[in-house]
Amino acid sequence: MLRTTTALTALMLAPALASADSITVYSAGPASLAEALQDAFEAETGIEVDLFQGTTGDVMARLEAEESNPQADVVISASWASALDLHDRGLLMEYTSPNAETVPDFLKHSHYVAQAVSALAIAWNTESGTPRPSDWGDLADDDYTDLVTMPDPSQSGSAFELVAGLQETMGEDAWTLFGDLADNGMIVPGANAAALNPVLQGAAAAVFGAVDYISYGRAESGESIEVITPESGTVIAPRPMMILGSTDAPESAQAFIDFVLSEAGQELVAEVFLMPSRTDVEARRPGLNELDIIELDPEELDAQRTEILERYNEVVLGR
Repeated sequence: MLRTTTALTALMLAPALASADSITVYSAGPASLAEALQDAFEAETGIEVDLFQGTTGDVMARLEAEESNPQADVVISASWASALDLHDRGLLMEYTSPNAETVPDFLKHSHYVAQAVSALAIAWNTESGTPRPSDWGDLADDDYTDLVTMPDPSQSGSAFELVAGLQETMGEDAWTLFGDLADNGMIVPGANAAALNPVLQGAAAAVFGAVDYISYGRAESGESIEVITPESGTVIAPRPMMILGSTDAPESAQAFIDFVLSEAGQELVAEVFLMPSRTDVEARRPGLNELDIIELDPEELDAQRTEILERYNEVVLGR
């Protein structure tokens, strides 16, 4: 009888144990990094990861659709603003990983921390026959007439931050530059990939505001592309990780955050040409200390979003 009772108890506990030994992670790209972290974490901890990978828009839309019945335990976004929004709505669990000690203060918060960082740059096709640009304004020159693309700031959070950053540092001169780019035939075809593809294919010469890690990766694979960080400065795009307060596996979710911020996890980040958020893990490209970064106030940025997008649409897109 005792043996039967014990067996029944074990069966009753099995779903709870399975839940504790698995987590659901929603991650904005790159897919190769999400899958590498999934495999390495599972191998090290034995905790299974149910991974959903997509764009930040895909991730946030899924979270909204599941608001009444949350499924994710951990969320990784490509937009710092999404972490601010989820925190302001009281949806995040407080957690500071012991592996975040060497993450700079501006890349961590009591409720979220950067997985990695990218920057905005010029992605230039080295076989385009155009002179090598060194700063943003070069792309408004006659040499680049009809040969420049830019991600749409309404579809790319990082492109929006670049527009806001240039306005912050250049004032009205930023809008003069955007007007000159528009007059020079700059194309705004969509999000980041839509802007980069014509340059990779040779139909355009340069991207104004390319997400740099993608271009570094394409250059590594043999594409005729060079990543140029403008002399006058650029903005960075931290990628926040956060645990939802609704998680039913908080310890496993914390273990995942710890792993991503471990030396092994940060080396996987570096493999895809993102900057590790830990300053003691070497990047495969220029790191935070080598960039002239335009600092932005996230809350002020959010407050100005509608105004900035409306002006961009008027100046660049003629809307």
